[in-house]
Amino acid sequence: MNYKFHELFTLLLNQHSVSSVNPNIDQSNMGVINLLAETFEGLGFQCELVPVHGYHEKANLIATLGSGPGGLVLSGHTDTVPFDESLWDCNPLTMTNKDNRLYGLGATDMKGFFAIVHEAIQQFLVADLKQPLIILATADEESSMEGARTLAAQGKPKARAAVIGEPTSLRPITMHKGIMMEGIRVQGQSGHSSNPALGHNALEAMHEVISALLLFRQQLQSQYQNPHFAIDVPTMNLGVIHGGDNPNRICGHCDLEFDVRLLPGMSSESIRSAIEEIVTPIAAKHQTQISLTRLVKSVEPFDNADSELGKLVQSMTGHVPESVAFGTEGPFLQQLGMDTIIMGPGCIDQAHQPNEYMALDQVQPYIDILRKLIKQYCL
Repeated sequence: MNYKFHELFTLLLNQHSVSSVNPNIDQSNMGVINLLAETFEGLGFQCELVPVHGYHEKANLIATLGSGPGGLVLSGHTDTVPFDESLWDCNPLTMTNKDNRLYGLGATDMKGFFAIVHEAIQQFLVADLKQPLIILATADEESSMEGARTLAAQGKPKARAAVIGEPTSLRPITMHKGIMMEGIRVQGQSGHSSNPALGHNALEAMHEVISALLLFRQQLQSQYQNPHFAIDVPTMNLGVIHGGDNPNRICGHCDLEFDVRLLPGMSSESIRSAIEEIVTPIAAKHQTQISLTRLVKSVEPFDNADSELGKLVQSMTGHVPESVAFGTEGPFLQQLGMDTIIMGPGCIDQAHQPNEYMALDQVQPYIDILRKLIKQYCL
């Protein structure tokens, strides 16, 4: 790779852009967005910054070369997960080139994607594009996905096809599970533990809620299976529980947080409605109030198994389109009417942990694939 590739890769890693549901560590992504806008404007792209609904100092970037109703979108997110620098063997906010790997926070997930795209498009800058080439950079994929939600709500960008460059080891992905993260609060009545009649025990009600949820999980797994997934059933993980404040007080409140990973064909709203029906009689039985709260907005399952783009990439790489358990912005780009796949360099196993890296032997093969796709969809 040339100097420009390494320079842009390093500059992208230098920019802080952590996104988190915790406002104390959440950061703006404008450093990355402004860098990319300046970079692509210098190459002749028309750049539009799209502010993210409800977020201060966060934006998406739509950089467009050429015009027309079709074309190709190359999409990545600009944010990273939080990090603990003390756990890294190198500086996470700059590029370290070692052992044929490029280390840094976001190296593979997924700031490095933009440096690779920048390299791939160089030969098309003076080409007579018949359809537009669009570089899309989004905000908050690692937390709220509000960047992609904003774009879907505004109906842009528009193109024939889209590649989301999440790390998939260069394998095309045309299906992934959805995710919903929910909280359940049982509000009871505290009182002196010597006399149970003085209160309504929220912990005992929550015990019954949990039993009912586990039974519901069994029912879902009996009803829904998809052999294209390594874990071929929907999952439900009970992740957090808090309740009460002292052994000699009747527990006045109890909170549970859980997630559900949805298979294609399942809807987060229908699951939510079913859970509300499950907990309503439990609340009445224990004389408590039980409320269900969205911890984050749900991401629906992604299913593009019949993708023409997926078949095209299969012919280029020899890899049959696959499915993954993690979520992406795929459903939102698909909502915009684009034939969407997820395919990028690097391995998801390297993401979200110290010493994240991009393997250099993934870079040139990905550049070659992107150039073939640009020729197919833009020339």
